[in-house]
Amino acid sequence: MNPSARLTRLYRQIDPRTARLVRVHRTRLRCRQGCPSCCVDGIRVFSVEAEKIRRLCTDVINASRPHPPGACAFLDTTGGCRIYPHRPYICRTQGLPLRWIEERGDDPDVERRDICPLNAPGPPVEGIPEEHCWSIGPFEERLAELQHAATGDLRRTELRSLFNHS
Repeated sequence: MNPSARLTRLYRQIDPRTARLVRVHRTRLRCRQGCPSCCVDGIRVFSVEAEKIRRLCTDVINASRPHPPGACAFLDTTGGCRIYPHRPYICRTQGLPLRWIEERGDDPDVERRDICPLNAPGPPVEGIPEEHCWSIGPFEERLAELQHAATGDLRRTELRSLFNHS
């Protein structure tokens, strides 16, 4: 299976899980079209994701200008994402309550949690059941493996650099 097809397959596994978390947290999440708080400049994605965007979003990349510096190059003038169906992994999980395990060598591992400050009002993120958080690690590892299998490295590409002009 080619890298683009493998990436599509991975996204098809991620999207239902994130959709379920959005439903669970629907009263808490302030993430909406036009809220570009997470859509900052300098976002870097694995090269396999960048190549897929480059291939599938030629109309945006070749026929339009990037959003001005300071926000993601793929935002439109109203703060909407011009590549939403093809957005990278990081954009698919932003805003959700996150959990991860911080490995501490000889000391016991520690679970950490975080959520976008705009979505923080509500029960403390530390008290949210584990299954109601996005667990950082498993899908990132699979994405890194996909990248390494495709390119032999873990290079990342800045989204703004996909535009043929600046």
